[in-house]
Parts: sequence; C-alpha cells; structure tokens
Amino acid sequence: MNNNNVQNSDLNNPQVAFTAPHFKATQAGQKILERGGTAIEAMVAAAATIAVVYPHMNGLGGDGFWLISEPGKAPVGIDASGKAAELATLDFYHGHDAIPARGGKAALTMAGAVAGWQEALAVSHEWQAVSNAQNLPLSTLLADAIAWAKNGSDVTKTYVDASIKTFTDLADVQGFAGSFLKGGSLYQQGDTLRLPTLGDTLQQLAEKGLDDFYHGDIAARLAKDLASAESPIRLADFHSYQAKRVEPLQVTTGAGTLYNLPAPTQGIASLLILALYDKLYTQGKTATDMAHLLIECTKQAFIKRNQYLTDESRLALELSSLLDDEQLEKMCHDIALERAQPWPHQAKHGDTIWMGACDNQGRMVSYIQSLYWEFGSGVVSPSTGIVWNNRGSSFSLEKGSLQELGPNLKPFHTLTPAFAELADGRRMSYGTMGGEGQPQTQAALFSRYVYHKMPLDQAISEGRWLLGRTWGDVSHNLKVEQDFADVAADELVARGHDLVVIESRNELMGHAGAIVLHQDGHADAATDPRSDGAALVGQA
Repeated sequence: MNNNNVQNSDLNNPQVAFTAPHFKATQAGQKILERGGTAIEAMVAAAATIAVVYPHMNGLGGDGFWLISEPGKAPVGIDASGKAAELATLDFYHGHDAIPARGGKAALTMAGAVAGWQEALAVSHEWQAVSNAQNLPLSTLLADAIAWAKNGSDVTKTYVDASIKTFTDLADVQGFAGSFLKGGSLYQQGDTLRLPTLGDTLQQLAEKGLDDFYHGDIAARLAKDLASAESPIRLADFHSYQAKRVEPLQVTTGAGTLYNLPAPTQGIASLLILALYDKLYTQGKTATDMAHLLIECTKQAFIKRNQYLTDESRLALELSSLLDDEQLEKMCHDIALERAQPWPHQAKHGDTIWMGACDNQGRMVSYIQSLYWEFGSGVVSPSTGIVWNNRGSSFSLEKGSLQELGPNLKPFHTLTPAFAELADGRRMSYGTMGGEGQPQTQAALFSRYVYHKMPLDQAISEGRWLLGRTWGDVSHNLKVEQDFADVAADELVARGHDLVVIESRNELMGHAGAIVLHQDGHADAATDPRSDGAALVGQA
C-alpha cells in the first residue's frame, strides 16, 4: 500500500495520514488518528506495535528521536537516546581491543525509547489541555501491540534475512533463542512469531504507566537481567535517565526551512547535504547529474560530520555554524560536476525504523526508533521479553578519541528524523532507516520531490544509491541499484566513482517514507516498496 489519499479536505479539517515500514504499525497509528487522537498518540501506538512486529529493527530496549511540528510554531525535538552506564569505563573493558558488538558487554547504554514516548505524550497532553480535549489512555495506545505480541504476527522476509545474518553471532546470547528462534532454528517467512513475555510487559506499562520502565518493577527486573548478561547497566542507570526536549538544527534554503536533530545524531549531515545541493542543483541537467552532485555533497557533509560530531558535552564548535553560508561556499568549491572526489571513508552501521504522522489539527511527527544493528546486542531480558540495543558498541576504547567511552556520555547516532517547512506552504515529514544511508536517502527523496517535481511515491521508489561501507563489507564504494544503474552507471564511472551495481529495490537502501500536508489541508503519504510498509490517508 503506497500513496493513498481521499478527497473533501479543507484547511480547517486537514486529512490525517500515517506511514510506517510495516503495515500493522501504519494501521495502529491510523486507527488512533481516525478516532481523533493526536499525531503523538498515534505515533506511540505505532511505535509499540512495530516493536512487536519488526523486532529485528527496533524495540523498547532501544533509542528514539522525535521531531514534532505544530502549525505556526517552531518544531520541537526530543532526544530519547541512551547514555552510557556509570560502570561503562575503559577499565570495565580492560583486555578488549574494542567494545564487543554483541552480547552483554555490548549492552552498555540505557534504552531511551519508552522515556521518549513519555515525554512526547507530555507534549500531546499540553496540546489537549489547550482545547479541553481528552487524552487517550495507554491501554488504548498499546492495545494493538499487546494483541500482536500475545496472539502472534506473520514473520516477514526482512525478519528471516536478519535472522540468517545474525544466527551465528546471537544464537547463544542470553534470551535470544527463546524469543527469536523457533526451537533453536530459524523462523521461516509466514510463520507466526509470538512474544508473550513482551506482551505482558506492554500490558504492565499500560496499567502502571510508562514510568515503570525506569522507576518500577520493570526497571528492577531489567537491571537484574542485564547484570546477569555481564552488562555494565545497573538499576541506578534506570533511575537517572530522562528523555529531553531539544532545539532542532535548522537551515533555510531556496526550498524552505529544513529541520533535523542536533548531536549526538548525524542530523547535521542531512542538513549539509541538502544545503549544499540547494546551491548546486541548477548545474545539473540529468538524473545522473543529480545523483553525482548529491553524492559529492554527501562526501563534504560526512567529512565535517566525522571531524566534529560527538557527545554534546565534547563538541568543539556549534554544529549550526557549519551551516553558515561562508562554510557552505567553501564546501561547494570542493565539488565538481564532472569529477568525483576520491573516497576512503569509515561508514556507520545501523538498522532502525522511521515513521511519520499527521493529525486532524495539522500537527506532524517525524520519528525514529532503533536498536542499532539487527536485534541490537541480542541480549533479551528473560523476565520482560525486551531485547537490548548495542548502540554503545560505537564508542571507542582509544584514549583521546572523539568517541572515547565514558560514563553518562552518548555515542554517535545515525538516527535522523527530518522535517521541512517548504517555501510554498507545504509541510513535510520524511525519513528512513539505514544507518549511513539515512542522510543520503533523505537527500535523494527530498531532492526528487522538491527540486525535480517527482510525485512523492516515485521519489521514494525509484532506484537509489549508497556511498560507503555497510556492515560486513570492507569496501568504501558507491552501491547503485540496477534500475538507476541502467541510466547512470556508465557516466558515474566516467566521472571517477568506484561503482558496484546491486539488485533493484534492495533493502540495503533503507525503508523510506514521507507525509506532505498541503496548504488546502489535503495530505499525500508514501512508503517504500523496499519495506513491508503502508501509507494511509483519511479523515478523522
């Protein structure tokens, strides 16, 4: 299900819309919207649901980032990423050359997603108080997730692929086999995956409140289970954690004002790519020119990202200063239409989900939820059914490194939910999963839709590219999907790109989506054919 909308919209009664990379999450969110719930309430319902039906990509044991827009007001960000545990020191990892990617010692940062739901719902409650509207109870918001966890959902191809990829690493990790394997073997597509323990945990959160995750019985059980897996996380780390509202980074271009998240996310990279392309796109005449220029803009953005991005407390400069016109012009001087810059580059991993929502008041949400690698650390809490993230494995054990591990610090995040207020009055929530590919895919779909006037669904579905290494790959090359390579490969190679062709509509390119709310109140929504998603538009 892709680009879907209905008629009879108007500015005073905007259409509602939801998009997610799994159709059950879309349905959960849209159900809330069509009964008059806010975009935030719909997103919490979908976030809980997708944690159940897409557990290899995200979960309650992971991180979240929100971009929330209320018409006529500056967008609000929420950083619900986890900080390193108090015991997560260089000494704790003595004898290791690097932080393990899997297992208990990879589970070293707090899970922030549920705290992010809590903080976002506080924003929603503020909205509802102004209009004397009723907040929907958690029992309603979590109902679909609880039902799918207890009754089971169909195993998807992406789940099977992730399981095959991770089986050797995770089969013996605490709790993994009991939750995500079938009698010690792999699930097959179409099998039913039931997660009853996770369903019970969601039911307890619905009854006792989300704070139970950090200060109640669930927190105590999680802390005990993580300690038994040799994680450095302890109960005190749960008690000290809070998600926080943050001011988004922004840049104004000829297309409009673009927003993304500040450190520790790579939101600056997403904004840099599009700010640079805004200055250069008129040089191009063809789809190949577009791709080449965006790739070269990506290189400049990643150079700056890798030079400066770290935990907020360690930043050597204000990231927003990189978006100053003088800085952008300097970067533009290193971009040539007919020549590719050589590119050795250390890529960033990541698997996650992005979802978007628009409610009947025109309030919009762009949201990311992630475990980092597929199934995160692989550690599953036996008493709660929650799989824990491995985001902390991106810290460095090298003293003096920009990413040096330390208690209460946050690691680098690839997570970048995006939002734009276009110059013609349209408002756009967009994003993707895909780690290193997130800012690249955001730039591709935004540029195709905004600058090159493609329909929204086509801007997402057409062949894409990915610069840099991916997990398990030692090359730094440019990967191009076959359908786009048929048009552009020869010319890209001639300009100096080290290019490899992969099959069309490849999941490696991410699961993108977008919602656009027009000034007349009608909405467009689209999802990625590379996912199991759906995009729905309706009327509340």
